[in-house]
Parts: sequence; C-alpha cells; structure tokens
Amino acid sequence: MNFSDTLHKNPVFDVVSQQADRLGLQTYVIGGFVRDLILGRPSKDIDVVCIGSGIVLAEAVGKALDAHVAVFPNFGTAMLRAMQGDEEWEVEFVGARKESYRSESRKPIVEDGTLEDDQNRRDFTINAMGISLNKSSFGDLLDPFDGLKDIKKKIIRTPLNPDITFSDDPLRMMRAIRFASQLTFDIEPDTFDAIVRMNERIDIVSRERVTDELNKIILSPIPSYGFKLLYHAGLLDRIFPELVALKGVETIEGKGHKDNFYHTLQVLDNIANRADQNQYPGEAENELWLRWAALLHDIAKPATKRFDQKAGWTFHGHEDLGARWVPGIFRTMKLPLNEHMRFVQKLVRLHLRPIALTKEQITDSALRRLLVDAGENLEGLMALCRADITSKNYERVQKHLRNFDRVERKLHDLEERDKLRSFQPVITGELIMETFGLPPSKEVGEIKTVLREAILDGVVLNSFDAAYPFLLEEGRKRGLTPVK
Repeated sequence: MNFSDTLHKNPVFDVVSQQADRLGLQTYVIGGFVRDLILGRPSKDIDVVCIGSGIVLAEAVGKALDAHVAVFPNFGTAMLRAMQGDEEWEVEFVGARKESYRSESRKPIVEDGTLEDDQNRRDFTINAMGISLNKSSFGDLLDPFDGLKDIKKKIIRTPLNPDITFSDDPLRMMRAIRFASQLTFDIEPDTFDAIVRMNERIDIVSRERVTDELNKIILSPIPSYGFKLLYHAGLLDRIFPELVALKGVETIEGKGHKDNFYHTLQVLDNIANRADQNQYPGEAENELWLRWAALLHDIAKPATKRFDQKAGWTFHGHEDLGARWVPGIFRTMKLPLNEHMRFVQKLVRLHLRPIALTKEQITDSALRRLLVDAGENLEGLMALCRADITSKNYERVQKHLRNFDRVERKLHDLEERDKLRSFQPVITGELIMETFGLPPSKEVGEIKTVLREAILDGVVLNSFDAAYPFLLEEGRKRGLTPVK
C-alpha cells in the first residue's frame, strides 16, 4: 500500500523527504499520524523517525521551512511547528531507538536502534505502522505487526507479548482502553487478559498521567464503553474507587434501587450525545467539566443510602454531600482546583432542583431562586438534568423531557423580565449600616436576608426606588431609626 499522493498534499512531507535524502537518513512518519491517516481521522501531530540523529534532521527541516526548532538533547528529540496555509502542524523528530525497563519505573533506558527496534517498542499494532519518506520508497507502508489488518478488524492488540508491554509501561493499559473507547474498537482477548493480570502495575504511574488518559475516555463518543472496560479490567477500582462504590443493587422486602453505577454511565453517555452539544456555551472548553459533573452527580449516594419501610430506598442529601466531596476528588485526581472544579461542584449540588420543579406547581419564587443560584451555569445544569432522566420506559422519559421544556420556557421568560442571572440586591450591607448607623453585625445580615427573600418572592422589585422604602419599613419593625 502506498500513500504518496496523500502525503504530497502536505508540503511538510516533501521538505522532510528532501532533507532526509540530502543527509542520507532513512526516514519514516510513524505512529498515530499513520493510524489516523488510514482511519480518515484528522491529525496535525506528526512523528518522524530516522535511522540516525533526529535532531540533525529537524534542524535541516527547520532551516528549509524557516521554522524555529526546539531541541531536547536529554531525550534525543526535536520539535518544530510548521504553518501550511491556515493550519499549524507539529512535527517531532527522533532517532530510531530501542528501550528497556526496570520493574519499579516506567522510564525506559534508551539506546540507538533500528527501525525494527523502534516499531517493537510501540504500544499497539495500530500505532506501530510507518510510511517511508525517502524519495526511492516515498509513501510505502511498513507494517510488521499487521496493524492495517487490526484496523480493518477494529482490534487493539500489542505488537509483542502483552505481559511485557504492560509491565514495561503500565500506562499502556489505560491507553488500550482509551483507544478502544475513542475508536469504538475491541481489545483483543489476550491483550485484555493481560491488563486484568497486570492491573496493579498502574499504581506506579503518576496520577497526572492516569487522569490525562481518563479525561480522554470521558471525552470519547461513548464514554460508558471505556468505563465498563476499566471496571472489568480491575483498573477502575484502583484509580476511581468512589465510582465503583456506586455499583450494585440492594433489595429489602422486595424493594430495590437502581444500579447507580450504570445509571451514572448512562447519564454520561446522554451528555456526550445530546443534540445541542455544539451549542453549549464554551463548547470544547467546558465540555470536559460538564461530563465530570455527570460522573459525580450521584457520587455520594452510597454514603446516604437508607431504607424506609414506606418510602423504600432514599438518598437524602446526596447532592450536598457529593458537592462537598468534589474538591477532594479533584485534588486526588490532580484536576484543577479552580473555576472548573467550582462549576462541577455547583452542578452536583443543584442537580435535583430543576427535576423537582417538573413535579410540582411551578412558582415564580422557585424559578427565581434557581436562576440566582445557578447563575451563568444554568445551561450546563439544565443539560445535566435532562441527561439525568433515564428509564427503560420511553414514554416516561419523553413526559419528563416535555416537563423540562415547560420549566425552561418559564425560566427564559422570567430571566428576560427580571434579569436575575447575575443577581445582586441593590441594597448592600454597607447601605444598611449607613442608613441605621449600625456596625457590622448579625442584624445587618438578617436584614439583608429579609430583603433578598422579598425580592426573590416578588414582593419588591430589585430597584432602589422600590427596595429602599422596604428597608426603612423593616428597620421600623426592628426599632431602628434612620440616621439623619
């Protein structure tokens, strides 16, 4: 199989070819770019391997393209970014090498090697294919492990003995599941069995690297597939035990609850496949955190599970406890403790509120409170709540979704009228103290709360002309006299 016509469409490959021939270096594009080229997936990250010095080749290509080359001598690699039209391509160069490992570390001992050595060290057959860039064989596919056949069969398989592959670098176990989830491939049975046998080796991998792979699984088209593979491989219990704790159904007196593990994965899939995914504010930037909110929305159910003779199983307060758990989970996972964490925390805390509104007569007061509490995260919250409607009964799901449509219309109308999304009472604590000559005190806070509730209940408009007389009347009730 030859890919010369496809490669010629990107002038970067022609320049690499010219410089490789000039320097007398056998050179190949290898790995993920080749895989994605065959799959028809977009890829702008190019890995180039040569028999010799990758740094020397990179510097020659950089000079020809007038592009800056970043050199990493400790790793024997170099990288440049090349603009082709409006697109930027990242090209990494390395000399062919072979690797050996020690049992206590996933950092390899690296030596110069042949192309065969370099392909042997690759994680999976679909990532071990190379395409020649030298003029005499430009575009020819080198596929020593039948990666092309595995792509056609949709299989993830290691080039060598999977026990050795995963023992050498245990992160490859996560990568196997990540690729299966991203590409909707199967993991070849011997390869998966090796993951099961070797799963404890994941403990030597840094949490940052594990979480990076986990995030890619979360962002895959059907993330539940990846999580089920993680569970059955025994990896999920080692990296995310709180999620595994959701699994199982307990029955007392013939009353059982849903399996919250599989419910959570269904909610995650619903988020991933919602119709308005591309219209969500922030789109790709926020998508990961919306999916984390789906993963964590019921995370505290095992800790709050109780059996009531009349009501059956209850999980009272799981939303508040789950929200309190979010920072600790983010800290353990080495996820950012910033506005993204606070976004997830808010959605976990509020995820029952819109659902409750669909089951009762909706009051403007309840809607105002939801608008104020959700603020700029209202769209994300409503997307999560829609995804949280799971049932085998299609008509029941559709009924709840129609109720949500009604709630969202009322929220939109109320927001248009009252502009409560970024709600701030016009009467501040400072104005209360100035009006009545009060020092900072509990009473000032109580007056602020009364004002806030009156505004949210629609008793008084959130304008100075309407709220200030209300403040004076509240002060009179408390025996306070305005300062002249």
